[in-house]
Amino acid sequence: MRMNMDAVCSISRSGIDQPRLQRRAMLKRILSAILGNEISQRGLQFIVFVAQYFMGIGSGSSVDSSGESAVFKMLAQRKLPPYCIFDVGANQGQFLESALSNLSDGAQIHAFEPASETFRLLSKNTGNNPGVILNNFGMGKEPGSFELFYDKEGSGLASLTSRRLDHFDIKFSQSENVTLDTIDNYCALRNIDQIDLLKIDVEGHELDVLAGATGMLGSGRIGMVMFEFGGCNIDTRTFFQDFYYLFTGNGMSLFRISPSGYCCPVRAYSELLEQFRTTNFLALRDDLSTALPATDN
Repeated sequence: MRMNMDAVCSISRSGIDQPRLQRRAMLKRILSAILGNEISQRGLQFIVFVAQYFMGIGSGSSVDSSGESAVFKMLAQRKLPPYCIFDVGANQGQFLESALSNLSDGAQIHAFEPASETFRLLSKNTGNNPGVILNNFGMGKEPGSFELFYDKEGSGLASLTSRRLDHFDIKFSQSENVTLDTIDNYCALRNIDQIDLLKIDVEGHELDVLAGATGMLGSGRIGMVMFEFGGCNIDTRTFFQDFYYLFTGNGMSLFRISPSGYCCPVRAYSELLEQFRTTNFLALRDDLSTALPATDN
């Protein structure tokens, strides 16, 4: 009597895999016993922290160390000047300064900062650069007046949400009413047909800014979007999954920016991407992403 070939293959695979599975199970038991103490757990936590930092997870809060300046080189490789850049959440001009130094010629930068004292500092730091258009209002999903919360004047933590940062001993004890517009309205009013690079850093309300840019985004008139994802998204209850499906649904690929400036492709959504430590991501229109190096996330 002849055995079914599938059954034979199944038995063969089972015979090969069973010892391997047993070895893996034994290794797990051994490692669990060795690492099941406070000292080992602290060591593992440190290893994870360092590994994630060099992956870009938790290293995105500073323009100087985040690797985001590499985005300007990518922009220059993919398009000839002039460039149209939006700096949404300009704060005191940290990103703006980097953009000006990396794109010395042919860049027009529209900077948006709604907080009154922060805008004063931004204006002071920027000077009278003809390539910069300063706007004392922010961007959101709809125009109007909204309350902005912060711990101190000029703070880089200012948000439309009163964040809970007791674990850092930070209190959002101050606020002011600010004005918001939408990217679609702003572009229509000023006859802006294309945004080459849209940078968004609005402490957890990035999705609101993108909701106000559905026309520009849906029509493929935004080439690159750089945004932060981190602890502020806990307060606003937004997740990386929201960004992933928004961008891929609009024909854009996602990349995680590492401190070296390497952009690591995010090929598929995974719960592992929900890391609430400040990380910079880049969304790139698919027709502009073919020159990027390929690697797994």
